[in-house]
Amino acid sequence: MANHKSAKKRARQNTTRNSVNKMKLTRARTIVKKLRTAIEQGSKEEATALLTKAQSALAKTHLKANTVSRRTSRLAQQVNKL
Repeated sequence: MANHKSAKKRARQNTTRNSVNKMKLTRARTIVKKLRTAIEQGSKEEATALLTKAQSALAKTHLKANTVSRRTSRLAQQVNKL
């Protein structure tokens, strides 16, 4: 356990940031799953709407920028094939 005042504050910040990062990543994964099911069903309108949501949600996560752009690019390619 932290003993110094600054270490205690840092521990509080870490737990808060961890929960926020987990929440954002979970939300992004859920949207991507919905998008993939829409792609499998072949509904282009729903897929395009979910694609913008997925891009926004993935951009807000703690993932690297290249990872986010690769995932959004691959999802966009799948949507464009519909």
